[in-house]
Amino acid sequence: IVFIGLMVLTAVEFVIANLPNPSAVLLIIIGLIKAALIVYFFMHVYRLWREEKHG
Repeated sequence: IVFIGLMVLTAVEFVIANLPNPSAVLLIIIGLIKAALIVYFFMHVYRLWREEKHG
């Protein structure tokens, strides 16, 4: 799911960057969303706030 999201966001970035007047703000926002997806999923940040279950 994350892979598909990153692919879609990259395609949107490509389209925006190739417009006659590309919006740098939109490209930065999309880049930040992609970075957040990577940090959340691949770096397992969500585990920082979960309680450890010791059995």
